[in-house]
Amino acid sequence: MGARGAPSRRRQAGRRLRYLPTGSFPFLLLLLLLCIQLGGGQKKKENLLAEKVEQLMEWSSRRSIFRMNGDKFRKFIKAPPRNYSMIVMFTALQPQRQCSVCRQANEEYQILANSWRYSSAFCNKLFFSMVDYDEGTDVFQQLNMNSAPTFMHFPPKGRPKRADTFDLQRIGFAAEQLAKWIADRTDVHIRVFRPPNYSGTIALALLVSLVGGLLYLRRNNLEFIYNKTGWAMVSLCIVFAMTSGQMWNHIRGPPYAHKNPHNGQVSYIHGSSQAQFVAESHIILVLNAAITMGMVLLNEAATSKGDVGKRRIICLVGLGLVVFFFSFLLSIFRSKYHGYPYRAT
Repeated sequence: MGARGAPSRRRQAGRRLRYLPTGSFPFLLLLLLLCIQLGGGQKKKENLLAEKVEQLMEWSSRRSIFRMNGDKFRKFIKAPPRNYSMIVMFTALQPQRQCSVCRQANEEYQILANSWRYSSAFCNKLFFSMVDYDEGTDVFQQLNMNSAPTFMHFPPKGRPKRADTFDLQRIGFAAEQLAKWIADRTDVHIRVFRPPNYSGTIALALLVSLVGGLLYLRRNNLEFIYNKTGWAMVSLCIVFAMTSGQMWNHIRGPPYAHKNPHNGQVSYIHGSSQAQFVAESHIILVLNAAITMGMVLLNEAATSKGDVGKRRIICLVGLGLVVFFFSFLLSIFRSKYHGYPYRAT
């Protein structure tokens, strides 16, 4: 029975082989080659990604912010694969560009990058880089970018969205504001550590020493402390500083002015009611001082009993200051989107 059954089984296997489709062998071979190719391509991507991350970590070990030209930008930021976030500052730091705002923003950006580089949470998921206009003009053209400085976040996957561009004109470029924006975009929280600055302490010590020395020299005659005019002038200076937006400048850290890199035109008045330049606050301070002085002179001309000609001159000067205030303030209102005061956000 066993000898007879063996040939029978071989005949059945032969029949089954004859009934297999003739086109199945090329299909199986093609499928096998495709799997091998996909596996090799995936391994190649992993090796390429590992090389890119290793190179970025090496650069970060040398400097917190590494500079990029067009080739490096396309290789490490635009081209896949990428599993890391990249913060890029587009700037123009060359002296011939005369971009003072770029230098100020670069200082804050350096503080932020150093805080991340030397923190315990530092990892290969976030890097800081910079593209200077004179080193990567093609990058600026590729992104249709016509202003500097600009901060952008390039996510690990996909293209940057609108929120991946930092709103510098409205928020300012302080390191703390940049860290908050990065936390919103990447979930990476950076605690900003600023280097010690003793200039404020030294200035306060000098002021106290000056006041103390003055009081010591005038210790036998301190009637000037009760001078109402002097205290009124000090109060007015404080009021002018506060109403012109100096505290807002201290909190937000806006640029002094904005220079268009294309035509070189300098703007001292910000076009939005949600922001201002430092120069703009100085202009408002001068205008507030002008209207105050004008009203004081008009009151003096009306209440004094001196020479009529002198009172007339005082009145004309006061009217001139008032007209100057309103005419200049009207032009500022026209340049601002909603005028003053600022709306709460």
